[in-house]
Amino acid sequence: MEASQDVLQGKWHEVKGQVRQQWGKLTDDDVARLSGKTEELAHVLRQRYGYGKVQAENEIHNWLRNRVRAPIAV
Repeated sequence: MEASQDVLQGKWHEVKGQVRQQWGKLTDDDVARLSGKTEELAHVLRQRYGYGKVQAENEIHNWLRNRVRAPIAV
């Protein structure tokens, strides 16, 4: 999860709106309090969605993987 953390934290200002869109149960205040750390986001997802720790981390990891996927050069 360390690589995901680096991506999330390094681009937090760019992606926080997308985080709010992806997980609509997060409030604006939730997102404003986060600094881009994966553990923080996972904690809020656990609170809002009732996810377990692993599920929350997997949700974040999968979202990042799909979001950051580079186009394939032909």
